[in-house]
Amino acid sequence: MKSTRNKTIDFDLNEGKVYLDNCIKEQDYCEHINCTVLGDSFSVLKKIKDKSIDLLVVDPPYNLDKNFHGSNFKKLGLKEYADYTEKWITAIKDKLKDTASLYVCCDWKSALVIGEIIDKHFVLRNRITWQREKGRGAKANWKNCMEDIFFATVSDDYTFNLDAVKQKRKVLAPYKKDGEPKDWQETKDGKFRLTCPSNFWDDIAIPYWSMAENTAHPTQKPEKLIAKLILASSNQGDLVLDPFAGSGTTGVVAKKLSRNYINIEQNPLYCAWGEKRLKDAESDKSIQGYSDGVFWERNSNPNKN
Repeated sequence: MKSTRNKTIDFDLNEGKVYLDNCIKEQDYCEHINCTVLGDSFSVLKKIKDKSIDLLVVDPPYNLDKNFHGSNFKKLGLKEYADYTEKWITAIKDKLKDTASLYVCCDWKSALVIGEIIDKHFVLRNRITWQREKGRGAKANWKNCMEDIFFATVSDDYTFNLDAVKQKRKVLAPYKKDGEPKDWQETKDGKFRLTCPSNFWDDIAIPYWSMAENTAHPTQKPEKLIAKLILASSNQGDLVLDPFAGSGTTGVVAKKLSRNYINIEQNPLYCAWGEKRLKDAESDKSIQGYSDGVFWERNSNPNKN
């Protein structure tokens, strides 16, 4: 029995049938938006209109042996993994608008392959490293608690909303000019400064059992993480695509932030979990660590969202 405080979404397909029925099956897909598509990404991508996507968010299988609730990904050789990466990038490339941006998640090892291929097809602009404070320790190696996200664009004409992704940080050494705060504000909760985001993110909390966004998916990305990508590189009404949607985080965050979305996922259980989250997002648009248009440092938001 789960604790009453345990909000983890972890039902089976018998309980989740009502949500799975909301998904569009691969063979029935025809340029729908704001939907979860149950099927193989490579087949579904062929049906998406060319130059229709404003933002691509991709969390592909890392090159690790992984069991995704019955769907196993087998670790490949570097050449085979490069071929796999080339395959999905080629399938997606024509779907992106000339003004589109893309973000591709990876770990340190798959980054060696993925970064080079992205650079071949797109304008590679940065590599974000974010602190993933979760995972097992290692007896003969450094604990792996970092992941990467490559940021690229189709062209030099792209969206980047800097003010939408500034972070609210506590001021440790407040400086005044002519008796007035310089670049910071004093509030009832303390002294804060809005800072420009860097490519190292240490403010991300991994979903855990008492958070409403948490599911039993083994590699779920936090809503706050995806919110930064969507706010920075799209505008309200834009269309966001996630071809390896997992438990649906990209679509959920897109919905909360008034973007359109297409989620593609081949595991029916994950599709059902994602649809449950999308239903919940109709009445709860909160994102942990983000409120009043501001990203807060980890564990520092007085609103506790």
